[in-house]
Amino acid sequence: MESRRAAAGLRGRPCATADGERVVLRDVTLELAQARIGVIGANGSGKSTFARLLNGLVVPSSGTVTVDGLDTARDGAAVRRTVGFVFSDPDAQIVMPTVLEDVEFSLRRKGIDKALMRRQAEEVLRRFGLGDHLEHPAHLLSSGQKQNLALASVLVTNPRVLVCDEPTTLLDLRHTRRVAELLATLAQQVILVTHDLDLVADWDRVLVIDEAQVAFDGPGPEAVVRYRQWMAT
Repeated sequence: MESRRAAAGLRGRPCATADGERVVLRDVTLELAQARIGVIGANGSGKSTFARLLNGLVVPSSGTVTVDGLDTARDGAAVRRTVGFVFSDPDAQIVMPTVLEDVEFSLRRKGIDKALMRRQAEEVLRRFGLGDHLEHPAHLLSSGQKQNLALASVLVTNPRVLVCDEPTTLLDLRHTRRVAELLATLAQQVILVTHDLDLVADWDRVLVIDEAQVAFDGPGPEAVVRYRQWMAT
């Protein structure tokens, strides 16, 4: 995955162009190749915008973002088949009445028959600890179960890349650790935006976004140490 001139964010104050337009991200060239990449930074720094650029939910006003040679601005639908996205609030992406129906909905565009669709949905739900909740109303699940359902509904489509935008924000410590353990075992490349520094402290690569730029790009342990030092000053 490659992101060209797509990134950087702001902390606590707006940034504007000469004609008064607000700049959220600017002047960054990145190639994202590592298996586990974390993104950290202060509130309002542009982390969520950065995440949305990676699967075409947001397109850059200048420069390009490409995934496997596909331009997110021109080929958004194809990019989103490759890059799955998990939001911080699972209610934002749970769309069907029951747990099973929600996962099956993700499989509809694959054009497979109903029997195979059901088998695949049941299999992924068992993997995520929801095998006994197939007919349960999706929006009546606990916060942790909802996040598991959101992950299941994305991963059942087998994306090559998974982008998670603060997926543990609404979770307690126990469910946060479960999500962390899950992300560590996935075959997909994972790009995780988070405020929980412990989640990415040992990751391959961590980007620190600050004041409209990627302020640091390096191994997780060093990135977390530097970020904590900057926040303390």
